[in-house]
Amino acid sequence: MSKLLIKQAQIITMNSQEEVYSGDVWIENDRIVHAAPDLSSLEKQADHIIAGKGRVLLPGFVQTHIHLCQTLFRGRADDMELLDWLKKRIWPLEAAHDEESVYYSALLGIGELIRSGTTTILDMETVRHTDFAFRAMAESGIRAVAGKVMMDCGADVPSALLERTDQSILESVDLLQKWNGAEGGRIRYAFCPRFVVSCTERLLTEVRDLSEQYDVKIHTHASENRGEIEQVERERGMRNVVYLDHIGLATPRLILAHCIWLDEEEKRIIRQRGVKVTHCPGSNLKLVSGIADVPDLLSQHTHVGLGADGAACNNHLDMFQEMRLAALIHKTNYGPAAMGAKNVLRMATMGGAEVLGMEGEIGSIEPGKKADLILLDLNDFHAYPSYDADPYSRIVYSATRGDVDTVIIDGKIVMQGKQLLTVDKKVVLQEADRCIERLLKRI
Repeated sequence: MSKLLIKQAQIITMNSQEEVYSGDVWIENDRIVHAAPDLSSLEKQADHIIAGKGRVLLPGFVQTHIHLCQTLFRGRADDMELLDWLKKRIWPLEAAHDEESVYYSALLGIGELIRSGTTTILDMETVRHTDFAFRAMAESGIRAVAGKVMMDCGADVPSALLERTDQSILESVDLLQKWNGAEGGRIRYAFCPRFVVSCTERLLTEVRDLSEQYDVKIHTHASENRGEIEQVERERGMRNVVYLDHIGLATPRLILAHCIWLDEEEKRIIRQRGVKVTHCPGSNLKLVSGIADVPDLLSQHTHVGLGADGAACNNHLDMFQEMRLAALIHKTNYGPAAMGAKNVLRMATMGGAEVLGMEGEIGSIEPGKKADLILLDLNDFHAYPSYDADPYSRIVYSATRGDVDTVIIDGKIVMQGKQLLTVDKKVVLQEADRCIERLLKRI
């Protein structure tokens, strides 16, 4: 049994009591066993002790919309709107992927995510070679809910991405059976139809039934772009969320990325059906998609998480940037207190856990939960003065990813002293360049 003690950190628990105190955390194997002001009596039993004095201990960030397969495309599709971005750049690049490039694209993204404090992701891969992304997740130690993209229709889709419906479903189920619950439950599967315009109704309804059969999540994009909505209305006769509800897909297992252009009926469906939403402010601004009405969704008790989306449209996978943006962009319409730092930090931790249905396992620091933790060193110019400072404000408005010192996932130290322990940085950077060179030649 592995026993780890973190000593005398400022603990921001994100629990229901919103407790913040200086204290210790005792971890056995993958679980938090004790969190209290002083656990010195356990020191002699510890296999490893981490000094937390002068540092801040948080639950690891939970990002609820990521595309690891697109990390290799960073800087290759800038300054475009969504549909052109997909058709002219991203789909051709995804079609050029091979097993090795998917693997290193995933590791490149995971390295960035861990370095910036993210411990759990909801990841949407591409159509092919998803097994190799799962291998990267397994090896790196990150906690992930992920699935292959499903695309069985649509104009301007490269042939390598356009699937037969039966084959798309078969490959998805095969991956689910192999990876759902792998690594002691650290990896889980989700069905990932890309969006309505690239999926037939037959595929979507079969995904609906399979999600219920296997009790797994469905993750898709919805109402990200006005052109996308117009196309859905033209082809399916109704708006995105109304259509998803019409075919029975709007359930508590459904997680929708973006949801920028919702009308009141769609907000009502999301609320009444228990559908979850993920907010991606950086991506939405860069693709000129718009600003999701997150304060209104939250006021209606909709579960909303945060995600960076992909490195091809952000171009970071950094939760600190997403938190800051989420806190700032809504103030113009809703006032200065619309998205307070405490609420935004909750979206990045417990809010994300709720979106994934994992609030009983992750998202806060309390006994019985998984030991997914990050330790920040805020002893620098940009985070001072520290005297009597609001801890939430320091993190959301002042801290950066460079402040993340230690990351623990499932009770295992995956980064310490700002050094990654499960991802070989030198190898991944070298192979990332080699892979993108090959893909660019292929397209």
